Amino acid sequence: MLTLLHTSPVHVPVFDALRDEDAPGLPLRHLVRPELLAKARESGPDAVAEEVAEAVAGAAGDGAAALLCTCSTIGAVAEAAGAALGPPVLRVDRPMAAAAVAAGTRVTILATVESTLAPTAELIAAEADRAGRAVRIRAEFVPGAMDRFEAGDMEDCLAAVAAAARRVRDAGDTDAIVLAQVSIAAVADRLAADGAAGGGPVVLSSPRPGLRAAARLAGGPAYA
Repeated sequence: MLTLLHTSPVHVPVFDALRDEDAPGLPLRHLVRPELLAKARESGPDAVAEEVAEAVAGAAGDGAAALLCTCSTIGAVAEAAGAALGPPVLRVDRPMAAAAVAAGTRVTILATVESTLAPTAELIAAEADRAGRAVRIRAEFVPGAMDRFEAGDMEDCLAAVAAAARRVRDAGDTDAIVLAQVSIAAVADRLAADGAAGGGPVVLSSPRPGLRAAARLAGGPAYA
């Protein structure tokens, strides 16, 4: 069984659908803890370390073979808890970060939550060090997008992020655009639908590569 730690309930059907496509038969258990992101946004990710460790320990006690943290803000805290407690824990954006580093030396992060910017930049820098590459990282906050998401206006949220991504793409000075949160992953499809000619930056999202990597950790049937 793979346990997923979410900070929004909207992510549950996203990962269920990806599981059905990529790892059918893999049991998923969803833990939804929105208060963790609220606290981390106010006081920093370390402020939720104890609660995250309790969630990781609880998942292991309930028989989880691995845990996937789908929140970019608290992903590093979750991985640290896994290292201390034993069960394999993966932050959903780690495979995406590795792909960004592989894409080139200029990476732009787009996020709708300011508390996500530093953890994502630190992760990409760590993946660059692991790969032995020098990477320039630029992080951009999309103002107002999270307000629209929290109000239930997903269309306007995605439209705001897509506009920012198109601006970055058209500037021509980045090799990869990283969509820092699961909630804005659909922007990658919107830019692909633009039909732009090849040679532009890759636009990367985290849900599918994150779930695939976590399924391997959990011994999922598609990736055993």
